[in-house]
Amino acid sequence: MSTPSENTPTPADRVRQVTVLLGGLLALFGAFLGSGALGGTPVQDAAGGALAADATLLAPYGPAFSIWSVIYAGLLGYAIWQLLPSQAARLRHRLLGWWILASQVLNALWILSVQAGFLGASVVIIAVLLLVLIIVFVRMRQLDARGWVDMLTMDATMGLYLGWVTVATIANITAWLVAIGFDGFGWPPEVWGLIVIVVGATISVATALWSRGRLAPAIATAWGLAWIGVARVIDEPSSALVGATAFTAAALVLAAALIARLTDRSRRRPETVEALVGGAT
Repeated sequence: MSTPSENTPTPADRVRQVTVLLGGLLALFGAFLGSGALGGTPVQDAAGGALAADATLLAPYGPAFSIWSVIYAGLLGYAIWQLLPSQAARLRHRLLGWWILASQVLNALWILSVQAGFLGASVVIIAVLLLVLIIVFVRMRQLDARGWVDMLTMDATMGLYLGWVTVATIANITAWLVAIGFDGFGWPPEVWGLIVIVVGATISVATALWSRGRLAPAIATAWGLAWIGVARVIDEPSSALVGATAFTAAALVLAAALIARLTDRSRRRPETVEALVGGAT
């Protein structure tokens, strides 16, 4: 069976385009609901305040959540971009569109579950969302972006999305464990805080190295970790140790991405020069 040409949109392409647009609008509706603008309870106040900045040692400070505005703008931008006739049959949209739609739906479901006070369900949903975003990130590397619109609406948006949800998953799971009375097997909360931050930073550093220095995931992860540090310094429960560890982890994640990016560029440059010289002789 032959693969549909990028020059020939299929009915499935049209269905995907419209469905992804609806998913973008659903995500935007969820954002307004989660902010309290449509009468719902703001996420930080829902579920008995389990996700508030002062609920656990791993909760980011309030301003951290402003990154959602950038992510939602990117998701809506992608939904509009992929709807254009010129984008209908592109292989990149065929490869990623349905997965991006799944992330939009899961995002809305997560907000609804928190609004309803189903904290345990929200943990399952955000874990699946993280898995979907990892799949998107891996698949996105299979086909390079075409131009700056691709870079902004797909690579940058989904990278920020992945990096932030990585931190949000840590905060969400911690909030749920605290809510159900988990005592950490008797270990002090600060010890658990340090372990979780180190594990999260290690995974983020590994992602930066594997992706050859993709900056968007590292920026979003570092953003979340830094705001965890701020919360522990200026809010309750306070912990200078957890705060310092979060700040250090944020710096390491960014440094790893920058080093990987610079290393990859320097590694490619001799090959490019050699190719140019070879082609000229």
